[in-house]
Amino acid sequence: MRLRSQALAALFLCATALPAMAQECGGDFETWKQGVAAEAKAAGVGAVGLDALEDARIDERALARDRAQGVFTQTFVQFSNRMISAYRLKQGAANMKKYADIFARADQQFGVQAPVITAFWALETDFGAVQGDFHTLSALVTLSHDCRRPQLFRQQLVPLLELIDRGVLPADVTGAWAGEIGQTQILPSDYLARGIDGDGDGKIDLRGSVPDVIMTTGNKVLSRGWKRDEPWIQEVRVPEEMPWDQTGRTNKLPLTQWAQWGVTNPDGSPLVDKGLKAGLALPMGRRGPAFLTYENFDVYLEWNQSFTYALTAANLAARLAGAPPLDPRNPEPGLTNEQMKELQTKLEARGYDVGTVDGILGTNTREAIRKEQMRLGMPVDGWPTPELLEKL
Repeated sequence: MRLRSQALAALFLCATALPAMAQECGGDFETWKQGVAAEAKAAGVGAVGLDALEDARIDERALARDRAQGVFTQTFVQFSNRMISAYRLKQGAANMKKYADIFARADQQFGVQAPVITAFWALETDFGAVQGDFHTLSALVTLSHDCRRPQLFRQQLVPLLELIDRGVLPADVTGAWAGEIGQTQILPSDYLARGIDGDGDGKIDLRGSVPDVIMTTGNKVLSRGWKRDEPWIQEVRVPEEMPWDQTGRTNKLPLTQWAQWGVTNPDGSPLVDKGLKAGLALPMGRRGPAFLTYENFDVYLEWNQSFTYALTAANLAARLAGAPPLDPRNPEPGLTNEQMKELQTKLEARGYDVGTVDGILGTNTREAIRKEQMRLGMPVDGWPTPELLEKL
């Protein structure tokens, strides 16, 4: 299962043209496809790929899925409790043992640990069991022609046509609604650029070959900036009072500074300074779960820009690496979906860009909340509460 980020849902002008591209989106579908075909042909795509494009059709199911991402209205604790299941933990541990030699190769070659790859494998498709039943080319053509956010999908069309033209993928290949393929839901551009033949059979099969999946996923993670032998997240306990305006994923400070402000390990023991810097992420505010987020955590956001998904994937990887279940603590009550929309509307009226008013606590909304909390003299933790809504 591939979960796309609401943070990228900004509307782009349909008339915008990208370099070396025909009309980006909209207009007569067949005419638009001819422009894509000319672009693909110029990139070296032959008759097999062009014939596949000719047969592609509008997929209304893909459009509906693109507009319905209610899963992101869940809180981090709700989402992670659902996604980090006993089955995924047990099966993940079994797979790390079963394919230990392949994971060791991926670690040696890319510096990406087995739990990191396994967490994506689990969350995306339950280890290959649920890879999606959308006609990939038709889904990508549909979402590229649609003018809601074509910039996300159009850049994947020619790589997919290249893969089909070369015989790497069949023209009727199926996958997730947003164009991802295989057991860890790899986009066509990554399939083309990062695909690894892990089992040495001369093919790159990300749907059926586990060694190919593991090695390719490791290569993709590395390409997003992964740093060998460094941590990604670390659960911590925060004090009752501290400079909350210094928290946030992007404000990376030495562990000695966090320790000085009273941040400890979950059991109350002092933090061990590893010479690294980390931000302090509070997904449900200062009274909810808390995590130090190192530079490697940013790679999770490169994989999926939903903060809730990224933190869940990082936490699942930590669990697979031996960490205990997280402590949800006792966060302040949040807002209902309708209250969140009301809050976003008020933030927009104050000049903030919150993206779409959709009731989803995305990156832009969190940042706007932090700025308003600071202005109002409230603890700056990015968590929307009834008190904040009332004060606005």
